Parts: sequence; structure tokens; C-alpha cells
Amino acid sequence: MDVFALHRGTAPLLISLPHDGSEIPDALAARMTPEARHAPDTDWFVSRLYAFGHALGASVLIPRYSRYVIDLNRPPDDVSLYPGQNTTGLCPTVRFSGDPVYRPGEQPDADEIAQRVETYWRPYHDALRGELERLRARHPRVLLWEGHSIRGELPFLFDGRLPDLNLGTASGASCDASVQARIETALRAQNAYDWVVNGRFKGGYITRRYGDPSQGVDAVQLEIAQRIYMDERTGRWRDDLAAAAGDAIRGLVTAALSARPAISRALDRGGRGHVS
Repeated sequence: MDVFALHRGTAPLLISLPHDGSEIPDALAARMTPEARHAPDTDWFVSRLYAFGHALGASVLIPRYSRYVIDLNRPPDDVSLYPGQNTTGLCPTVRFSGDPVYRPGEQPDADEIAQRVETYWRPYHDALRGELERLRARHPRVLLWEGHSIRGELPFLFDGRLPDLNLGTASGASCDASVQARIETALRAQNAYDWVVNGRFKGGYITRRYGDPSQGVDAVQLEIAQRIYMDERTGRWRDDLAAAAGDAIRGLVTAALSARPAISRALDRGGRGHVS
């Protein structure tokens, strides 16, 4: 069973889209509420929004199945990434609205969750890790870009209106400082979208687990409000919005990549690579 699709590129860039999948196996869907069967908390169309990655020579990793099957951006032990805040888990039992995913008594038990980890979670992470290793064998530094999207207003998860662009670097730990600085410069240079760095979304498990700037892997997460490229009410893609949003995201990715030569020069001089 194919649980993901991996396009292998040649550039020092891996784009991971862990919530792009929307498929739910029939037997599992039968246990869910009618609303949950439509996988409403999918990061809709992000693989389409990041289609520019192929032109950049990026590797792109996309799952097949919905986060309701398993959330690939959560740790396998399901420890909360945001203690004290409402969130959803490894095998979510509540939606982003706070409503239940499952019919009463149909939630997965510990054995089922462990099986889902082996069937869906581990293959994705093995592929992600393997692709990073392959790219690191070819390039001195690699950028892992986590692409996400979410509805811009979700009272269960956050107060008020989420900014258009939400950059997460695990509070600066998951990438070299120059990478974050280059992205922030690009964010300030554009005036189409509001933005925040390490706000409500600081980066999920993948950003925190695989970002290792001391070993040449810079990881960042970009969570975008879906209103900038689609109609959140109808769930439809909007060409008039998506073209500009895609261009903006591409600009952020290329800004992050532009930090690599500066980091290499700093390291060659015996520095730690933290340059702007």
C-alpha cells in the first residue's frame, strides 16, 4: 500500500506537506461522524500551491491519507507540542472545531494507534529521513520546508484572526539564524500579507525533530491562512488569489535558500554560521 508519494529532486530542498492527504479508508470512515468523513481539517490544495517546487529542483513528499488517520506532524508518543493549549493529537478524536471525529465508542484504542504508527506514520518519516540523508550527501546544507495551511479563524485552537503567513522555526532552534533572517527580510519586503514569526505556530514535530543546523539541515514551517488562496466557506480553489500566494511563498523559499552560501563562507572562516 502506497501511503505517500516522493518526487526526488536535485536541489538542496525538501518540501514536506504532511497534511495534504485527504483519503480515509472505508472501514475507518464508517466509524466517524458524517462531518469528519469529509476530512475538513485537510491542508487543502497545498501540493498545488507548492507546485513551483518542481521548477526549483526540489524533492517533494506528499502523504495519501488524512490527518484523521494519523497526524504525521505529531510525535509517535503523542506528547503535546503546545502544552496548555487546545490541539489535536496523533490520531485525532476531535476536529479543529472541537467536535468529535468518531461516533460514540468508536475511538481508536492504544493497539490500533500503535498499528497506525507502523502502517502510516513510520513509512512517511523513513522516507523523509532517507531523502534528507540523500540530499545531504550531495549538498553541504539542505533546507527542509514544511508547507501547511489552516482556516484563518478557529476559536478552539486560537483566539481571533490568524495572520496570513505564520513562520515557525522552533523559536530559532530548527534553522541557522541567517535562514530565518533572510525569510524575515522577504516578509518585510512584501506588503500583500500580514505575518508573524514563532507565534501560535512555532513548528510541529517534523520541524523540531529534523531541523539540525549544526549538521547542515535547516528546517522551517510555514502555516498559511487558507483565505489567501481559496474560499474557506466553499472549499474551492481561487485562481485569482492562488497565483499571488504561490509567488509569495516561492519568494520565501528562495530567500531561505539564499542563506546557504553565506553560511558556508562563515563556516569556512571558522565561525558558527550565524550570519545575516
